[in-house]
Amino acid sequence: MSPNLSLKTQAFRFLVTGGLSAIVDFGLYVLFLWLGLNVNVAKTLSFIAGTTTAYLINRRWTFQAPPSRARFIAVVGLYAVTYAVQVGINYALYTLWDDKPWRVPVAFVIAQGTATVINFVVQRTVIFKLK
Repeated sequence: MSPNLSLKTQAFRFLVTGGLSAIVDFGLYVLFLWLGLNVNVAKTLSFIAGTTTAYLINRRWTFQAPPSRARFIAVVGLYAVTYAVQVGINYALYTLWDDKPWRVPVAFVIAQGTATVINFVVQRTVIFKLK
């Protein structure tokens, strides 16, 4: 099955899916911080939940792709890279703005935004072109 959706449609669906996934990610991140988990542990757990949500929805709705072992392995590799990017940016900004009350949401949004761009470009141009 080959997706026939335009770039605009795919980008819109990716952003909608990303918004939902970001709510999952950020909600759990704040909850885990509130529960006293270390910032990197909290971000790791919330990232896993958010990216799992994103992959499942994007595979079916955004890119309309059937399940594929090669695609799944490629996504796991991509998410490992974007995990490092996202956690690194989040941690750097979180510690940079140590005494600022807005540090959690702003660091999260910047880290998430960077990872979102990387994910969309790689998934659209490489991963969901795999058979």
